Amino acid sequence: MKLVNRETHHAIRALVAMAESGLEKTTVAELAKRTDIPRPFLRKIVQTLNKEGILESSRGKGGGFRFGVPPDRIFLTRLIQVFQGSLKLHECLFRKKFCNDLKVCPLRRKIQKLENAMLAELAATTIGTLAREFADGRASESDIGG
Repeated sequence: MKLVNRETHHAIRALVAMAESGLEKTTVAELAKRTDIPRPFLRKIVQTLNKEGILESSRGKGGGFRFGVPPDRIFLTRLIQVFQGSLKLHECLFRKKFCNDLKVCPLRRKIQKLENAMLAELAATTIGTLAREFADGRASESDIGG
């Protein structure tokens, strides 16, 4: 089971790269080069992010994409919602064949508890947070190697 699909994963990677770069604006070509995401696929992702107001676009010379929302206000749960809908882990495995009352199912209660914890963690994580953690991790690696 994958927590996030390919589109969500690439959107997160692209937004973190934008936040980490500190550039005011970037093009799809520049972002594709930085993230190694295929350009046509990335174009669709940034267009969706633009439509959702997460990014803003400008055309023409000097155009490109910039944040429409500060990176510290872009939560992972929002990106998951945009690209894959609501995240649910607790669909009944037995499809009600064995359970008369799903409210008392011990497996469902356990999975619901895990889902709530996971969603809380994702809801507390932003693109800004990930960009800072990525930059900190890279700085630590260069300190070790140098």
